[in-house]
Amino acid sequence: MEHRFDLIIVGGGAGAFAAAIKANEYQAKTLMINAGLPLGGTCVNVGCVPSKNLLKVGEFAYRAQHHGFGSIHIPQVQFDFARAIDEELGTVADLRQHKYSDVLANLEHVTFLDARARFVSPHEVEANGQRYYGDRFLLAVGSTALPPPIPGIEEVGYLTHIEALRNKQQPRHLLVIGAGPVALEFAQMFRHFGSAVTMVVRGDRLYKKTEPEISDALEQYLRDEGIAIHKETTVKRLRREQDRKFATIHSDGRDSEIVFDKLLIGTGKTANTAGLGLDAAGVAVSEKQAIRVDGWYQTNVPHIHAVGDAVDLPKRLETTAGKEGSYATINALTGVNKQKVDYDLVPSVVFTYPAVADVGILDEEVGERGIECYCGTVYFDKLPKSLIMKDTRGAIKVVAEHKTDRIVGIHIVAPYAEELINGAMYLLRAHMTIDDVIDSLTVFPTLSESIKLAALSFRTDIDKLSCCI
Repeated sequence: MEHRFDLIIVGGGAGAFAAAIKANEYQAKTLMINAGLPLGGTCVNVGCVPSKNLLKVGEFAYRAQHHGFGSIHIPQVQFDFARAIDEELGTVADLRQHKYSDVLANLEHVTFLDARARFVSPHEVEANGQRYYGDRFLLAVGSTALPPPIPGIEEVGYLTHIEALRNKQQPRHLLVIGAGPVALEFAQMFRHFGSAVTMVVRGDRLYKKTEPEISDALEQYLRDEGIAIHKETTVKRLRREQDRKFATIHSDGRDSEIVFDKLLIGTGKTANTAGLGLDAAGVAVSEKQAIRVDGWYQTNVPHIHAVGDAVDLPKRLETTAGKEGSYATINALTGVNKQKVDYDLVPSVVFTYPAVADVGILDEEVGERGIECYCGTVYFDKLPKSLIMKDTRGAIKVVAEHKTDRIVGIHIVAPYAEELINGAMYLLRAHMTIDDVIDSLTVFPTLSESIKLAALSFRTDIDKLSCCI
């Protein structure tokens, strides 16, 4: 009985901790087994927390000399890259202690084991040479950055987000492959630190998970800051000559070379399912080795649930992993499928400056949903607050259902879009219409007023309106 549990959780990140907290509320005898990253998983250790800390440092360093106010002149900004990394690591250690280690210590029904778990049967895992029996399992094993199969990549070496957050030697010229959130954030971060940065993007759009107008605006802002962006381009091979590194890129039928000293990979991740013994448990995985689950986070083996980056569901975020972990635990312990995430109502953000933030559906998705929509886009040079801030970069696009005028998507690129999108999410949750937003009163002057301005653009020419309308 000592090694028999109501629930065994494999993992130690957001999904696993949310599951452990919920299981503790149910007073279920629970075992959490974690190996690899320290407690807290990707987000606190090598993801959201450290990257956003460094992004803010870079933003301050850059904006100190690019602020738009003629009345302010800062001759020279002193920046210590190694110290920035030290401060970031200190922030990570503090949050890991307070939000994970201390939390775990207070979960009286949860036992923690620092080990690597492997299934030996559908109800048993082995860890540290000992077998543990579980009535139910929750898998929250996360994912790992996956380098692309480019000839010479091992010869020149590469950084993932993990190494880039710990390396105290600032790159002179950083080559970034990819255009997802990691690639975009780290490209701008290092540019703000003073590094030369080149991005190589396979597609014809910089960021495809937002609206074209939003992506195009972000691309222009990054180019204006000095980031070289090569779209519809592939890296054919990489090579090293003594202390110099070269990338041969192919675009528009021609080859050319880029000289760089550090390479950052931001092209995707793979689920951490290798070595987990899923065959012994009978758990099915996709072609990309992600764990297959239904809408209730249940695998094809009824007593085994899975959440987070290792599953084949949309929007792999820290927030979704946490909510999935909580919901999957409720579903597993009660034996009833009670709760699941509505992914249309989950905001996502790329923490560049200006940031890109989205909630709801895209204009291009409306056809497959069987609804007819219409859209309106407003640029922030129409927004009084932006003019006051001397930073008119930004755009907002609202997608509304034509039949009801209900807002079904809001997509933003703007300073602090990561804050604006939370308010936008509540509008969608409340099924608000264009006229509901128009009839509301907002604080003036604010950036969040942009949502009302975008709604007004559906009804009138906003260039003919005064402030506070």
